[in-house]
This record gives sequence, C-alpha cells and structure tokens, in this order.
Amino acid sequence: MNKGRLEAFSDAVIAILMTIMVLELKVPHGADWAALRPMLPVFLAYLLSFAFLAIYWNNHHHMLHAAERINGKVLWANQHLLFWLSLVPFGTAWVGENHNASLPTAAYGVVLLLAGVGYTMLQGTIIEAAGEQSKLALAVRKDLKGKLSLLLYAVAIPVAFARPWVSDALYV
Repeated sequence: MNKGRLEAFSDAVIAILMTIMVLELKVPHGADWAALRPMLPVFLAYLLSFAFLAIYWNNHHHMLHAAERINGKVLWANQHLLFWLSLVPFGTAWVGENHNASLPTAAYGVVLLLAGVGYTMLQGTIIEAAGEQSKLALAVRKDLKGKLSLLLYAVAIPVAFARPWVSDALYV
C-alpha cells in the first residue's frame, strides 16, 4: 500500500474525531459571561483533547514521512492507534461533564495511555518493516518525550482515584 493513502485515511479519521468533539460543545443558555461559567470544564477538556489529537496528527504525519515501507502489519498497527484515538471524544465528553470525578478522569487517562501505546506500537512496526538503520529508527532512538508521556499517563490513572485534579495536571 502507498503510505500516502494510509496518511490520508488517518488524517480523515482524526479530522472526524475533532469534528465530533466540537459538536459536543453545547451553546450556553444565556447571553452573558455567567452563562459560560458552567461550560468551562467542558471547554477545557475539549481544548486538551484537541491539542492531544493535533499532536498525534502532526507526529503521525512526520512518522509516515520518514517511513520507507508500509506492510500489512503497519496497516493493522495504524488501525490499532486509530481505535484508541476514536475513544478521545467519549473520554473528553465524560470527563468534561464530570470534572473532578475519579472514574471519568481515570478513564480519560486510560484512553490517553492506550493511544500512546498504540502510537509506540505503530512506530515499532514501521521501524521493523524498514530496519534499525532507517530514518525513523534513527530519529526516535532517543525519544524521551514519548516514553515520559506514557509514564505520566500510567501514573495519573491511579492518582485520579485520590486526586483527580493532579491527574488532570499530569495529562496537561
């Protein structure tokens, strides 16, 4: 398969997810600043999730640009990543409507963590297809940020049951 086709499909899925999230934002009942106040947690959850998806979209683009070979294993790893990303709108809506609640905050973290794992698996399958000396393998050899993100998500999930606001800060 052509990597351009894989990238186009993934771009479309991520664009749809962003659209779904914005459609979940409800118009306030009222025409003053006070009417916006109850929407703040929902908007902040949307903002974080939009940034999260935008980062994945950018990183996915750069990763596929560096990819030298696409095979069936890469296609399935990409679908695995897109599955977890497809749960971002659900997690966003649940945590936005139930801010400071433990279970929605932890569930949001599970989605973030598993999307990170999916991305790491996709990266690994692309490297496996192209070899350890490929452009991508050399570019991500010292990817501290990616590993740190996974660690922070994993820590934030159990923390959500004691202090949801700390988990929110770790997600940010």
